Amino acid sequence: MILGDAVCIVLAFCLAYAVRLDISEEVKDLFSGTGNIAAFMAALIALKLSLFFCFGLYEGMWRYTNMRDLRKAGLAVVISFFMTIGIIGFFYRFQGFSRSVFLLDALFTFLLVMGLRLSVRELFQLRNQASSPLYRTRSKGLKKRSVERVVVVGAGDGAEGLIRALIQSPAYKVVALLDDDPQKRGRKIHGIPVASGMEDLERVVSKFKPGLVLLAITRLEGAKLRALLERCENLQVAFKRIPSVDRIANGDFSLKELRDINYEDLLGRPPVKLEEAAIAGHLAGNVVLVTGAGGSIGSELVRQVLRFKPSRLVLVDSGEENLFNIQQELEDVFKFEAVASIVAQVQNAPLMKKIMEKYRPDVIFHAAAYKHVPLMEANPWQAVENNVMGSQSVMQCAHEVGVKRFVLVSTDKAVRPTNVMGATKRMTELIMHSVAKESETIFMAVRFGNVLGSSGSVIPTFRRQIERGGPVRVTHPEVTRYFMTTPEASGLILQAMSQGTGGEIFVLHMGSPVKISEMVRDLIYLSGKDPDHEIKIEYTGLRPGEKLYEELIHEDENVLPTSHEKVMVLKSEDSVDSGRMARSLKKLNSIANDHDGVAIKKYLKELIPEYEAQNTQFTL
Repeated sequence: MILGDAVCIVLAFCLAYAVRLDISEEVKDLFSGTGNIAAFMAALIALKLSLFFCFGLYEGMWRYTNMRDLRKAGLAVVISFFMTIGIIGFFYRFQGFSRSVFLLDALFTFLLVMGLRLSVRELFQLRNQASSPLYRTRSKGLKKRSVERVVVVGAGDGAEGLIRALIQSPAYKVVALLDDDPQKRGRKIHGIPVASGMEDLERVVSKFKPGLVLLAITRLEGAKLRALLERCENLQVAFKRIPSVDRIANGDFSLKELRDINYEDLLGRPPVKLEEAAIAGHLAGNVVLVTGAGGSIGSELVRQVLRFKPSRLVLVDSGEENLFNIQQELEDVFKFEAVASIVAQVQNAPLMKKIMEKYRPDVIFHAAAYKHVPLMEANPWQAVENNVMGSQSVMQCAHEVGVKRFVLVSTDKAVRPTNVMGATKRMTELIMHSVAKESETIFMAVRFGNVLGSSGSVIPTFRRQIERGGPVRVTHPEVTRYFMTTPEASGLILQAMSQGTGGEIFVLHMGSPVKISEMVRDLIYLSGKDPDHEIKIEYTGLRPGEKLYEELIHEDENVLPTSHEKVMVLKSEDSVDSGRMARSLKKLNSIANDHDGVAIKKYLKELIPEYEAQNTQFTL
């Protein structure tokens, strides 16, 4: 490898002189080994090879050369060019040297070095193709093995990288491209024509008879993706998508990573751009404590906080398995060892205070909560103990220890609650207002809707019912909910954290509400089944405490925009007296300790007038 590059460097220098000086005497000196140019040539080889070593051009195998190697080689050549002309300019003032020769030398060096690598890669690909069972059966005139004919949707960077990968596999044959850009019609990528736009999918499938349609567009609106999926279902053609355009463009991609469409894709949530400098200002180099760290929201918060390089992460959760899993992920995957994992219940105030006094967190994210509406409706004392008393415990300890920022993770079910879970989360918002008035700690709450894949999400339940062959049970055909992905929700929680000044309730922009009945039909389609014939949908009626639609904002709350388009803030006029709140919590806790569900709901109604309690009987 080193010898090959050395030959390329010599050839590049000779070509540069030949082009610029037309085979002058200096070039003859180079070949004869006489004159200063031979010594200079040796120094140039040593310089360039050293830079190639520094940039890791000999760490990989040339048969897997990709765009990353191209960038490394380009950067190494550019640096060697500037170093060379700098040295010559300083010592010789370019006396007897042509500046253009060194510019041409850099260009030819890059072309020859990368040409050598790409040639090796191409030779290995040809060898692999020749040795494949498919090629051997063709060459011997035996029965051909099946080749998957593929139509690619999209004709951009993702499609180019995808086609390049498919060409290397004898099991696939790309027959056509579809793209809605009229300027790309009739063009070709690696010899494959852009046949038409996506509106002609049926005609193209009828003409080329593909067995697979691959989506090479990373971002496609949920409605368009849903329509495309349904058309492929009707045509009885498999439909998959690429993982990432960037990874394909870098050559860091395997065909095994082609994946089925999931519901997160159909939701069509665009990626969130965070104000990272503002977030880093509160997290970088600081101690961050996360309660409920093993849960879906808590664990994703931990991963995203890690991006901003905290000095230590303190993970608190009452479930040992979930806590162990996120700890192992931090240590094994992210190689982050400044982790303290503590099995604790947040309502244990003495323990929570000891934890905070020992680790002195700068920022706390309080994500620990019970979220299942029907379960909390049947066990309201647990909702009070964990959601209310636990939150009060953590907030009071944060105030006493002097934590800088405290973020309460709330829910849209706290708005005009119709269930115990929502009422207890509304109580935590009121507690936050009460504590924030008297504390130097900056307290805030973040309110949002359902999170796909979270412990309280209905999607895992629907998927299990589909896997069993149905029926899928939906409470009501008109039920709607707001949804966002776990990474999006967690990222926006960090965004809100950076904006709080004390006492705010931030509301995340959830987009349009989704009808649950339509979601179920989409999930059945994604499983490869027909919702009208193969998987039955049953409507069971609203459960206790459940309502047809959720709200993010109460009509009496004043909503203001923030510096981030997806975060709003409520400047409500909640005036919560801390003394009265303390007395209320003491009484509520006493009622909860008696496990009297009816009394709990009755007292919650007194504390939260907008709470519409359901007449549910509670028994143990």
